[in-house]
Amino acid sequence: MAGQPFVARILRTCFEIRFGDHNPHRACPGGARFGNYWPNRPNLVPLGQSVSRISKHVLTRLLAPLLLSALCAPASAADAVDSASPAIVPHGLTGVDWIVLGVYAVGMLLIGVYYSRRNQSADDYLLGGRAMRPWMVGLSMFATFFSVLTYLAVPGEMIAHGPMILAQVFAFPLAAIVVCWFIIPYIMRYPVTSGYEILEVRFGESVRLLGAAIFLMIRFLWMGLVIYATVDKVIVPVMGLDAHWVPCVCAGLGLMTVVYSSMGGLRAVVLSDAIQAILLFSGAVVALVFITVHLGGVANWWPTHRETHWDLVRYWFSPTSRVDVSAAMAGVAIWWIATAGSDQMAIQRYLSTRDLKSARRMFCLSMIANTLIVGVLGLLGFALLGFFRAHPEMLAANQDLIKNADQILPRYIVVGLPPGISGLLIAALVAATMSSLSSGINSAASVITSDVIERFRRAAMSPEGRLRAAKIVSWAVGLLAVALSLAAGGIEGNLFEKCYKIANVFTVPLFMLFFMAMFIPWATTLGTWAAAVAAAIVAIGIGVAGWFDLGFLWIVIGSLLAGVLVGPLVSLLPFGRKPSA
Repeated sequence: MAGQPFVARILRTCFEIRFGDHNPHRACPGGARFGNYWPNRPNLVPLGQSVSRISKHVLTRLLAPLLLSALCAPASAADAVDSASPAIVPHGLTGVDWIVLGVYAVGMLLIGVYYSRRNQSADDYLLGGRAMRPWMVGLSMFATFFSVLTYLAVPGEMIAHGPMILAQVFAFPLAAIVVCWFIIPYIMRYPVTSGYEILEVRFGESVRLLGAAIFLMIRFLWMGLVIYATVDKVIVPVMGLDAHWVPCVCAGLGLMTVVYSSMGGLRAVVLSDAIQAILLFSGAVVALVFITVHLGGVANWWPTHRETHWDLVRYWFSPTSRVDVSAAMAGVAIWWIATAGSDQMAIQRYLSTRDLKSARRMFCLSMIANTLIVGVLGLLGFALLGFFRAHPEMLAANQDLIKNADQILPRYIVVGLPPGISGLLIAALVAATMSSLSSGINSAASVITSDVIERFRRAAMSPEGRLRAAKIVSWAVGLLAVALSLAAGGIEGNLFEKCYKIANVFTVPLFMLFFMAMFIPWATTLGTWAAAVAAAIVAIGIGVAGWFDLGFLWIVIGSLLAGVLVGPLVSLLPFGRKPSA
């Protein structure tokens, strides 16, 4: 007791739990006992109350001991370092870890079941009733776009290529200003379900369908990459499976996500996303603290010189360099503005809030969360490099610290963290993938339902029929995403580059449709098509064909320049349909 930190002693008193005490009849907070959590007449207990009681039990019996052990670890680890500095013994996933994974999966399923009974219309299912809380939607937006891809890619990029990619955090304030003061007010004028309905008001049916088609292409490619990266970089290495199991595990994970996302709708997706955001941030902080304590302080992992394998530091635009500070800032700012201004997953979250003020607050919270997590993950990349330099024996067989940098964080979670904590973080990574997929499936279903099915259906659907159609489309979207995940492994480059080469090729071409509608008063339908086509050609040329040997960050920069130049000029031609509004 005397060796425990002050905070741990307070938590121990509040939770009334002793280390090593597993008596099921020990009193829980508030005088409740474990046996009272399941009454003799469960039909009299509402589902929400049952979920609340289960959550309390999980907190007091499982998560609290894990939290206490994490808080107490620094003292015990420091004593160990001072005494003999013993090497860490790899433990893999233990029984406690698998219990944590199971409990977490059941918790996500309960969220889906609970909200499936509260969806009475397609508006509830696709937009959460348009009255969701800004802070929860903000965390959801953060978790949706900051998927497991970025969670693994940032530390991997820091290990393999150095710190220049951290320059992206300086782009977040610029993106927030543009989005909050120019884009969100424009979108919030329209009470729509799909953002591409707005395009039809200005340019007609063809541009609306073009926007919907580009969005679906982006989201399908992105969802396939999310499934593949999670399985290939996290699940298969952690479980010790052969690489031949990747397709089977991709199919299993994707099907689980389809079932979950088709049940609860946007409310379930937003709540699970908010939980994932908190867990992912906490997980990165816990891993950073454990490495720092084990190595004896920040000074023992903080780099004192540039590693030979890191990219050269370049501050101004350099077309021949892989990454430079200016390109990182410009590329990330353009990506966020383009995504926030045209992607249905972002538009859907604006429309799910009460008003313009709430939508702005939601987006600013998302940017703040992105800034914090990128900073922490960047530091974690340095810490992981220092840890495995000190303990090369902890790497898996044939695993190279630099060549396999994207796999280093999952490796540390399994071999460097205590049992239970490892399971919780692996569960967070897997569930974050499921939450990102759920967002993609839900938004794609809203686009297909609103822009395709309802647009071309002669007779209007009833509210029940519209809800049923949205759920059926969700299943179809999820199955197609699983199929695409099997082909994602053929793209060259590390995980950070794959994010740009697969998911971001069509981001700016989609945004050009909204750019022409928002900022070009003389824009025509022909000019808008020309802007999107020009941006797509340049993006594919840079990202796929390797035009001019430009780095991957130039995909969004080059495509934006092409679209901004071509679209307004073509709109000045004396032919092409003039805008109707």
